[in-house]
Amino acid sequence: MNEGRRLLDIRRIYVEPAAAELPRGREILDRFPGAERIEIEAHHRIPELYGDEANVARWVRIKTEALVLGVKKSLTARPNGRSSDFIAPSTANGCAMACAYCYVPRRKGYSNPITVFANIDKITGYLARHAGRQGVKPVPDQVDPHAWVYDIGENSDCSVDATVSDNVRDLVGLFRGLPNAKASFATKYVNRDLLGWDPQGRTRVRFSLMPAADAKLLDIRTSPVADRIAAIGDFVEAGYEVHVNFSPVVVRDGWLEDWAELLGQLDDALSPAARAQLAAEVIFLTHNDRLHEVNLGWHPKAEEVLWRPDLQQPKRSQTGGWNVRYKTGHKGRYVTALTDLIAEQIPYCRVRYAF
Repeated sequence: MNEGRRLLDIRRIYVEPAAAELPRGREILDRFPGAERIEIEAHHRIPELYGDEANVARWVRIKTEALVLGVKKSLTARPNGRSSDFIAPSTANGCAMACAYCYVPRRKGYSNPITVFANIDKITGYLARHAGRQGVKPVPDQVDPHAWVYDIGENSDCSVDATVSDNVRDLVGLFRGLPNAKASFATKYVNRDLLGWDPQGRTRVRFSLMPAADAKLLDIRTSPVADRIAAIGDFVEAGYEVHVNFSPVVVRDGWLEDWAELLGQLDDALSPAARAQLAAEVIFLTHNDRLHEVNLGWHPKAEEVLWRPDLQQPKRSQTGGWNVRYKTGHKGRYVTALTDLIAEQIPYCRVRYAF
């Protein structure tokens, strides 16, 4: 079975009328001709999808069967400074995958199927103008030595989004022609259709990796980690810059030994060209009390490693809940242990940042 079809079997499309009138909206509706169409006033206000606790029991089914088609109202490029210089206005949010640690559902409330924005021309036009205003990047930094980098997938997985619409392909094409800017996105899904898009080094793909034992428990409905590793060389050959996200790092019994095994697998698989351009981000787990409660309703086994009060400390989040991170002092030792291991096993891999 085609993996995209396993992830998505769209039966209902919730549509803003303005989105249905745009060329991209019509393309998406034509792509799923058998789906029921439900007119909505606003893509972010759909009571049967968002905020209904009963949806926990239908978590994966909603992700599989529902699609939301809307118009992106606010276009802003927010400064970032870690994985990118700017967060681009999103062309989609939500996801068909169901990673147990994902922060998006705790914002949207119990369900987060893919929402696609049909006004792609306005988004690409805004990005071209924004990049043009930046001029030449004045000094190298850890994000990139030359280009302004725009994260185009903060709230979704672009590799999956590309199975629904041509928005991501349009973004790759846009950045191909911007001499001072690059696109960037993290992914847990291997979509080989992207190999034919000729990015010419202007799009950075960050494959998210974690030990197989963690991925089996936490990376629900994603491509196997071994497949992600195997794809790195192909994406480099196709003209992408490819980095890796070691994320999220989950501390548990035997965690460092399993990371050593993963790094060995990565080292064995990489081509010389892939090694020459490789860099990594290292991000330790941040969890949330509201997501913890959601997970208890559909995947409680994951919470045995994600929710560890003995190892974690709380901090009030901007939305009023509680985020939990590994305790100060202990976390510093964890970060050092893993970055030292990376330097030992794959010394050619520059760690761009670790926290």
